[in-house]
Amino acid sequence: MSAVTDAVPVAAPGNPIGRSIRDSLIVAKRNLIRMSRIPEVVIFGLIQPIMFVVLFTYVFGGSMRIGGSTSTESYKNFLMAGIFAQTVTFATASAGAGIADDMHKGLIDRFRSLPMARGAVLTGRTLADLVQTALTLLVLSVVALLVGWRVGTFHDTDALRVLAAFGLLLLLGYAFTWVGALIGLSVRTPEAATSGGLVWLFPVTFISSAFVDTTYMTPWLRHIAEWNPFSATVEAARVLFGSPGQSHSTAWPMQHSIWASLIYSVLIVVVFRTLAVRRYRSATA
Repeated sequence: MSAVTDAVPVAAPGNPIGRSIRDSLIVAKRNLIRMSRIPEVVIFGLIQPIMFVVLFTYVFGGSMRIGGSTSTESYKNFLMAGIFAQTVTFATASAGAGIADDMHKGLIDRFRSLPMARGAVLTGRTLADLVQTALTLLVLSVVALLVGWRVGTFHDTDALRVLAAFGLLLLLGYAFTWVGALIGLSVRTPEAATSGGLVWLFPVTFISSAFVDTTYMTPWLRHIAEWNPFSATVEAARVLFGSPGQSHSTAWPMQHSIWASLIYSVLIVVVFRTLAVRRYRSATA
């Protein structure tokens, strides 16, 4: 008699780390090709941040106080780092929905049958989302320049510091994408992933220094805002852009915003990538 057994995928030979990187890049390429075939997703993803730029600059800008000044120009340069950070952060909701959609359609099960690194499916997806976020940030930067945003308005800066600011923003976006990935793996439908993503995104982005000077917040709320990882990256971007910021704050993340941004983002990646990969293995076991 002979027994019929299911074939178990065997990992390809070679260095495990190199294989994991290769598999991640293959999955990332697959997701980028898929995204390119749905351009309306990118277009609609741009509409919201552009609306925020126009709304806060021209509707609320004259009534906002930055360092005692109500100048629209001062607020405009204060605001843009917050809009950039909000844009990269809100992109995580679509990442979670995309992973939930792949789970719902059985695509993840098909990946599981292949001889590939388990974490590559999630890493590839997050890398593809990072590329899309970078393109969105590039377009939004052009829009910001058109409405009058300028670097070096508060203190001198240079091209390397500006690039470093965008690098920190993208690192924050990548870190939060892992939060979205965990949510996408923990729910049963893409709709639930989208809703679950927005639940935490709004308090994280609005209880911060992104849109208002924390001086005018109540003390308990100000402490939360100033220790918010989102605020640290926003403030770091302002410092590197040469824009007005929270220099009056005595909170450690505001005084050492570049280091705080790096530490926060790396910790978020380490913690939530570990949880997401563990959840992925459990869901596909």
